[in-house]
Amino acid sequence: MSVHRTLTVTLAASALILAACGSDGGTDAGDGQTAAGDSAYGLANEGVLVVGTEGTYRPFSYHEGGSGELVGYDIEVVEAVAEKLDLEIEYQETQWDAIFAGLEAGRFDVIANQVSINPQREEAYLFSEPYTVSPGVIVVANDTTDIAGLDDLEGKTTAQSLTSNWGEIAEGAGANVEAVEGWAQSVALLEQGRVDATVNDKLTFLDYTNEHPDSPIKIAAELDEASLNAFAFGKDKTELVSAFDEALAELEADGTLAELGEKYFGADVSH
Repeated sequence: MSVHRTLTVTLAASALILAACGSDGGTDAGDGQTAAGDSAYGLANEGVLVVGTEGTYRPFSYHEGGSGELVGYDIEVVEAVAEKLDLEIEYQETQWDAIFAGLEAGRFDVIANQVSINPQREEAYLFSEPYTVSPGVIVVANDTTDIAGLDDLEGKTTAQSLTSNWGEIAEGAGANVEAVEGWAQSVALLEQGRVDATVNDKLTFLDYTNEHPDSPIKIAAELDEASLNAFAFGKDKTELVSAFDEALAELEADGTLAELGEKYFGADVSH
């Protein structure tokens, strides 16, 4: 699959590009652009989709070999969407705990990083249709015998990103939550015996144990709650959201989403 990709640029370079766009006197209103260079999608840079992503969240957004090309399920999905929309991509890699602040500050147009839809986020952001559906699981050490469901988390220590749905579920179950930046820290603390469990995404667990078959962890329980993950946008990006939804529908119909799911997980994870 061919993709449109541009190298991540510095903020200073972005400022120069924006200045250049603003200095050309604009274009006719009838062509869907404004004097500031915005496209019909509300992009600051005509023809370029700026994407916020972690780059450290395997298998969704990560660097091959740790320092190579940015790859992953989310990366390939957003690139397939961008190709449908005839847009190039610029990535802004950001830690999870700062990624929504970056969206609000206008550093990027969309987050592609397995963002779970929840009521609080729906109040603050716009979302595309979900492109990943995955149940939650409670992950524990192999020798753990006293955790078999959410009720057993009361008083236990779990490692969670505080801004994730799974962190809210763990807190709601009465767990003492130790804040981490993401799955990598959660599983490290669990393997070291420093926490009792982590509530997380099943697909993330399966990918990790596939890559680390000797990891001394297991799924203690699968939750009724499923994570519906979608692209997140600022409230001013209604046209862009509509375009994403149309592209995602096409990618589902032509089998691209199923193909990418098979590539990374061995199954279609889009519904």
